[in-house]
Amino acid sequence: MRFVLSADRVESLPDSPAEVAVVGRSNVGKSSLVNAIGGSKALAKTSKTPGRTQLLNLFAIDDPGAHGGTLVDCPGYGYASAPGHLRQSWQKMAERYLLERPPLRSILVLVDGEIGPTKLDVQLLEWLRHHGRPLVVVATKHDKVKANVRDKRKREVAERCGVAPGDVVWVSSHKGVGIDRLRGVVLSLLA
Repeated sequence: MRFVLSADRVESLPDSPAEVAVVGRSNVGKSSLVNAIGGSKALAKTSKTPGRTQLLNLFAIDDPGAHGGTLVDCPGYGYASAPGHLRQSWQKMAERYLLERPPLRSILVLVDGEIGPTKLDVQLLEWLRHHGRPLVVVATKHDKVKANVRDKRKREVAERCGVAPGDVVWVSSHKGVGIDRLRGVVLSLLA
């Protein structure tokens, strides 16, 4: 996988045969996950400060199974270290992208597996479903969920997200848990 460009408008994105978007609240680990999928720590910039992803960041997936498809890292929602007017402009840009981008095949909705889906996560899932957008729920931070509560947490996350437990892809960007499965999901969506 390789970085292609960052765009501040949907119209600035190049043509693509197929795309998968990555969305989630600020600080859920979107950029770390993009790096893990791409097998590099330097593809997407990571930060401990919420709200660093402010543009639509496009990555080409070089795997032959992707058929030239791309992955798009969207700005996070929720708290971010930025003025309100900037956060609103990111949200409008991301909404336009999610609703109007023709090659968009599916949306990876990241939720924090350690704390579970927030109210904003549930609202986003409802909004995407209302608009008929296909999605995959990805629970991040698997490594931070204690082993003795993982099964219970997996059921809780699935229930709050409105999907079957087996449909949630659990990952840990830092430990590599579930990354191969998620990479396979992305490739199948782009095929």
